Amino acid sequence: MITTENLTKRFGDNVAVDRLTLQIAEGKVFGFLGPNGAGKTTTVRMLTSLIAPTNGRATILGYEVGKDDQNIRRNVGILTETPGMYDRLTAERNLSIYAQLYEVRDVAGQVEKYLRMLGLWERRHDAVGTFSKGMRQKLAIARSLLHEPRVVFLDEPTSGLDPEAAKLVRDFIAELKGEGRTIFICTHNLDEADRLCDRVAVFKTQLRVVDTPQGLRKQMYGRQVVFHLAETAVGWETAVANLPFIKRTQTVDNKLILSLDDPETHNPDIIRLLVNQGAAIQFVGELRHSLEDVYLQLVQER
Repeated sequence: MITTENLTKRFGDNVAVDRLTLQIAEGKVFGFLGPNGAGKTTTVRMLTSLIAPTNGRATILGYEVGKDDQNIRRNVGILTETPGMYDRLTAERNLSIYAQLYEVRDVAGQVEKYLRMLGLWERRHDAVGTFSKGMRQKLAIARSLLHEPRVVFLDEPTSGLDPEAAKLVRDFIAELKGEGRTIFICTHNLDEADRLCDRVAVFKTQLRVVDTPQGLRKQMYGRQVVFHLAETAVGWETAVANLPFIKRTQTVDNKLILSLDDPETHNPDIIRLLVNQGAAIQFVGELRHSLEDVYLQLVQER
């Protein structure tokens, strides 16, 4: 669906995107994560045929960037980081203009559909200049979908939205995925990426790593189980350290933290050993690291 091979963009001596190679399957939500200035927006602009790459190649829906640019623009939707609108025109008129440019057959029907879906129908006759930042963001999302594109690029889709509106947009993205569309999201909201994305990439000029959110956590930390004991855990660390499936052990006050690959299989063995040696186990839980933990460690280490 989306492929890149050594995709590179230079601005003079500055390399904004360096030899990016990716494959994104159809119908997936792909998160593109990185700090400001990492080259995320430049990548989106290349993939949507708004700017030309310096080297390498990319294809969208089988169309090649630089050769089939009109077909790419016709078949993708894009929400830019700072979307522009005609402030003196109404929300309805703004969308109607873009629907006509995309040669949408039922202009009025499509405009109404997306204004209703994004909670803006009651404000359809109001000038966009009177809209809040969040309302403008939702209108820009609607604009990117009027022509029912199979691939959608969203650059910070929930930026400036209050929690209720952000949830509406997240639910909307999940609905688009359910329709089989491919969605490419640039975001700084790592909790949002964790919940929405099938796979994520950490990017800073060069690609750092690509995996599922759960796979990234496993790469960085493995799986960690916390045994909460009635007394200090120090005395019990030695008892479990020699078990063949234990990779690392750690104690913090009355918590015994063990790293292992398959807790579902091995937790009963650990519990039996600790109980037989007199440990009083209060409860057992798995330590879950956030995607933010993984992201920060990857960016700092590399």
